[in-house]
Amino acid sequence: MTNTTTHDLSGPLGRAAGVRRRFRIWRGTRPFWAGALTISASAPIIYFPYTHLSLGGLPLALSTTAGAGALLIGILLIVLGVTLWLQQQSRVFAGAAAIVLSLVSVPVANFGGFLLGMLPGLVGGSLACAWSPPDEAWWAAEAPTLVERFAGSEAQSPGMASVNHAGGGHGGE
Repeated sequence: MTNTTTHDLSGPLGRAAGVRRRFRIWRGTRPFWAGALTISASAPIIYFPYTHLSLGGLPLALSTTAGAGALLIGILLIVLGVTLWLQQQSRVFAGAAAIVLSLVSVPVANFGGFLLGMLPGLVGGSLACAWSPPDEAWWAAEAPTLVERFAGSEAQSPGMASVNHAGGGHGGE
């Protein structure tokens, strides 16, 4: 059974697929999720010292001298997250700095933004320290397109071919 359907990839869907593929390649060459978590950790750390909360009609003031420290920690976390995306060579430094800043935010910035900022900062920094660039062999193997993935039942992955033919016969000997 063969797939005879042809798809025109020159239209808007083809351009969108090309943009998505380029983004996936860009994302694969850097610690993307570490940067995203590090940037997202800054939002609660910056937000809570500058907002006025009320708990059952009782005003809860969190804006103390920690406001300046929280703003500084939040801005530094944003800078470290962008650094992870744009300068992946400095991932270990940026990851370690994100971990230290997330831990410092506990006493300085309202328990690290009530742990909503500290935890993503710790995870993002840890991911940055653990990330390594992909091997060249990974880039050499061309990923199948969506059409090729769902082409038909006769399409067999290379790993299965070696398993099916490696150990001898399942009959027919």
